[in-house]
Formats: sequence, C-alpha cells, structure tokens
Amino acid sequence: MLGSLVLVWIFICLLFLFIKIQRPKNFPPGPRPVPIFGNVFQLNISNPLKDFERIAERYGNVYSLYFGGRPAVILTGFKAVKEALVTKAADFSGRPQNVLVSHITEGKGIAFVDYGPYWKEQRRFALMSLRNFGLGKQSMEDRILGEIQHLVVCMDKSVGGFMNPDTLFHEAASNIIYLVLFGIRYEYGDETLKQYVTSFVESTKIANGFWGMIYDTFPALRGLPLPFRKAITHFDIVKNINANMVSKHKPSRVPGEPKNFVDCYLDELEKQKENDGSSFTEGQLVRTIMDLHAAGTDTTSNTLRTAFLYLITHPDIQEKCQREIDEALKGKAHASFEDRHDMPYTQAVIHESLRIAKTVPLSVPHCTTRDTELMGYSIPKDTLVFPNLASVLSEEGQWKFPHEFNPDNFLNDHGQFEKPEAFLPFSAGPRVCLGEGLARMELFLILVTLLRCFQFFWPEDAGEPDFTPVFGITITPKPYRMGIRKRKTASLPEL
Repeated sequence: MLGSLVLVWIFICLLFLFIKIQRPKNFPPGPRPVPIFGNVFQLNISNPLKDFERIAERYGNVYSLYFGGRPAVILTGFKAVKEALVTKAADFSGRPQNVLVSHITEGKGIAFVDYGPYWKEQRRFALMSLRNFGLGKQSMEDRILGEIQHLVVCMDKSVGGFMNPDTLFHEAASNIIYLVLFGIRYEYGDETLKQYVTSFVESTKIANGFWGMIYDTFPALRGLPLPFRKAITHFDIVKNINANMVSKHKPSRVPGEPKNFVDCYLDELEKQKENDGSSFTEGQLVRTIMDLHAAGTDTTSNTLRTAFLYLITHPDIQEKCQREIDEALKGKAHASFEDRHDMPYTQAVIHESLRIAKTVPLSVPHCTTRDTELMGYSIPKDTLVFPNLASVLSEEGQWKFPHEFNPDNFLNDHGQFEKPEAFLPFSAGPRVCLGEGLARMELFLILVTLLRCFQFFWPEDAGEPDFTPVFGITITPKPYRMGIRKRKTASLPEL
C-alpha cells in the first residue's frame, strides 16, 4: 500500500515537471501557471479582487491567468475595458460555453447566450417590448410609484424602531419587474417570493464560488455528486417557479392585446409557430424572464442597501439630500423621474452609491468571438475575458476621490451633476445590462421618496459600521440594521 502511494506521488511530481502550459504567441503576460491547476491556487476564490489588483500592478492592465488549462484575460482600468467592450465590441461580446453557468442556462435566455443572430434577435425583442410597456415612460413610473407606496407603508410600521433592509429592498425591486413581466406583485414575505430569492442567491453563489471554479476547471469531476450540483438544483427551482407562472398567466391573456412582457412574448410565439428555425420558444421565454428578473432586481436592491449604509453613517450627506428634495418637491404629491434635473446633489449621491457598490465587479464573463488584438497583445478566439469593472470604478485619475464615498465625484465646480466617462457599473457596449434604464428610474424614485418621508440613522448599539462587501457574481454589503424616524414635514405619498 505504501509503495503504491509513493509511486502515485512520484507520478504526480513527474507530471508537474513535464507538463507545461504553453502561452500562445504574443499572449498577455501573467503569473506562471501550475500544470493541471493553472493559477487557481494563486487567487482567493472567496474574493479575488485584491489579487487582481496585485497582479495588474506587476503585469499591466491586460494580463492573463489560467483556470486549469483554460486561458483567461483580465482587463483592468478604463482604457483597456473601453477598447475591448466598445471599440472592438464584436470581437469581445461572446459568452464562454462549456462552463457551469452555460450548462445551467442550457443555451437559452439573453445574458449568458453566445454572441450571434439568436442572441441579437432575443435581445432586440426584449428591449423593444420593455420600451412598449413603459421603460422610460409615465406608465413605468406609475408602476414604480405604486410599489413604493407599499414600501413606505411597510417602513412606516418600523418608525421608532430598527429594521434590516436587505429582504425588503430585494422584494420591492422584484415586484417592480414582476409588474412589468406579468402584471402582478407579491405581498412582502410571500413564500414563493422568498423561495425564488433564496434559490437564485444560492445558485449564483455556488456558480461564482470555489465549486463553480472546480466545475469549470476540471471537466472530469462534473459527474461526481459534489456541491456544484446544488447550483443546478436551485436553478431548476427558479425555472419551475417561472414556468408555473407562465402557465397560470395564459388563461388571462387576450391574444393581440398585450398588457405586459409575457403577453407580448406569447403573441410572438403564435406568429412564429410555423417557423421551424425560430428562436422563440416557451423554454426561451422562461429563461428570458429569469434574466430580466435578475437584471431588474440585484443591481437595484444591492445599490439601495449600499446607499442607505452610507447615508446612515454620513448623516450630513443624508440631510443635504433631504433639503434638496424638500425644495424641489415643494407642493408636489410625489416625485417624478423628471425631478432629477432639479436635484443634482441627490443624483450625485445615487451615482456615487452605484460606483462604490460595484455591484457586478467583473461584469458577466465575456469571450472572444474570433482571433483579435488588444493593446498590442494577440488574443485567440474563445479566450475567456473578465472586464474588471471594479477597477474602472475606483481608478486613480478617473475620479476625484476614487477610494471613498463622496458625491463630489459627480459634481463639477459649480455644483452641477456630471457623469464621468469611467462610470460603468452596468458594463458597456452591446452587452450592457438590460435592466439599466429601469434600475436608474427605480433608484431615484425609491431613494427620493424614502428620504422625503423618513430619517434613517445608525443604531447606537450596533458598534462600528463594517463597509467590507461580500463578494459574489454581485457584490452585497454585509447585513446591517438601520433606525427609522418619521420626518416632521412628511406624509405618505399620494398617487
């Protein structure tokens, strides 16, 4: 037995000596990969952002890492990210296949589908339908304001006490996108909504964590009953919830008279049913709903949690926002999205919250669609590409105060709102987040309404605030409590 173990150990050592990962010619530099494992053990998988910064300092803003035997290119800073995602968008807009996320989504949806005619058709239809059902229009504003009423009533019950905003913000954002998709909302605390959120969070946590890395790096292990299989189980739960919602929705629709996104998609299915090559299927509809729900929920809820964490720990900033809001909305029953033009400081606070939150720090992984070049390096087709958006959002030289929460990052010398070109929390180019327009409107209307009604504060018994984020596909603040007082001049918004 001992002799066999020694032989295995010798074999492994020889393997490491003789197997060498060869970099393609003129490929971006990077730390030397270990045979079989690549650079996996040189990264803190629970949060690799600091490691990415360290490696960029040594190898430059375009460098390479290996995940197992698979090469990946990491883009750091605004110049590299812009050249790839905007200037050479067609070359860098692919999505990696043969990884856990692509297997879970089964090549359907929009977010993780590879670049090509199928993706273009589905994304174009989704954007057109969202615009038809109010994105950027009064009807969308009315949906958001209607949900905000429920949010305000819920928060009003906590006046004089404390609450954890995590679940509440997530459920409010979730309801808004459900109103767009299905024309329905759930009561806060609903079991279906809680199960949906829990399963979605768990599947993304696994896909972006250690076991997701193992699945992507070592294909031979995929058949084993390891924790990455839980991601598939959780994803199936979410998929089944949405499939059931579509089935229950069908009897209520009037063909040709769409009232929401699902109606519109089902009408398109009817038109395309004789077209054998159509990309429109009921399975595709379910995956698209999941993508739109994620795009319309996570960024908004996590940014709101970040915004209120900083507002309750910077009461001077909160007070300045409230003064501006009171002045701009004097005599108005409720806020309108157009009011943002009269609130430069509040706009700056919202954008600074998006910047500091870095909600999707590495974007969704990209992949090269053909052999290409970037900043003097040659990058072969099908190379995995990670745009480090977090590095852009805190890059020296792009921001006045890159490493601290300061609304002056978005204000010029005259106190007017200005958005720097390096503001890319939703990514850039053809793959920019589908939910960006909705998120901007939600963030403004929710934050303005809540600050108009309530004062929020850090509990005296909570100790020092911890601003260290929790890393994942989306970054979230650590859970915290906030105190709520009703403002003397406030009344519940009228709609």
